[in-house]
Amino acid sequence: MVDPMYRRIADDLRRQIEAAELPPGAQLPTELELGEQYDASRNTIRDAIKWLITRRLVETRPGQGTFVLEQIVPFVTTLTGDPTTASGGEGTTYIGRGTLGGEADPDYDREVTASRRKPEASQPKVEIQEASARLAGELAIEEHAEVVSRHQERFIDGTPWSLQTSFYPMSLAERGALRLIQAKNIPEGTVEYLSDSLGIKQAGYRDVITVRVPDETETAFFKLPDDGRVSVVATRRTAYDDRGQPFRLTLSVYPADRNQFVVKVGLVPAEPGGPPPT
Repeated sequence: MVDPMYRRIADDLRRQIEAAELPPGAQLPTELELGEQYDASRNTIRDAIKWLITRRLVETRPGQGTFVLEQIVPFVTTLTGDPTTASGGEGTTYIGRGTLGGEADPDYDREVTASRRKPEASQPKVEIQEASARLAGELAIEEHAEVVSRHQERFIDGTPWSLQTSFYPMSLAERGALRLIQAKNIPEGTVEYLSDSLGIKQAGYRDVITVRVPDETETAFFKLPDDGRVSVVATRRTAYDDRGQPFRLTLSVYPADRNQFVVKVGLVPAEPGGPPPT
């Protein structure tokens, strides 16, 4: 079966993009010029452009034209980890954006560095908030009780990659974990810090994963199309101590156009070129 005309045009433009004949940032010819080049109607050209847009190969800027997008190499995150050390919280020793000792998930840091890419993170933004009904239920505290939130923006090779906010009961700070309320990095990570300062040892965690349309803040930060065609993956990780008491909830948001996820169970061979299984 012969492909329709718009697909043949789109495939030819895609080939030019993949061969760098049309490099990232290049402007495509106008609809009129493409119509003359391919001897096609304007509607056919528009259908071809729409096909390229839905595959994140080009974008149309009102009043300017259609431009080739830079292709982002997806980063693969392993969701499974050691229940006693896996974070999703904070803490690492790499250099953050404009700061020394940017703060993020150490597992994330190791995975990014192992893939020979550069992880970065903003300094944490710390706030004291009242717990919503849902948050109170997840942390097993009273509704409207105070919680500490620690928010970060995370990047790979300078590209916005994820947003992360961790919530802790205010009672942890009142018991002596004062670094939770300081807008500074916790280099050893909050899992180790809470273990050392309060004797709270992480015994396990639960992840709840959803896929949804990004909100306005996420659309702006990740530079996503504002029509919602690129979804985000949102995870809610609740960490528990050895008594089954929740002590941290971490919300992470990942745009689907630059993230992939892996779940490993049991003895799994290493990926080609990756570290051996442990």
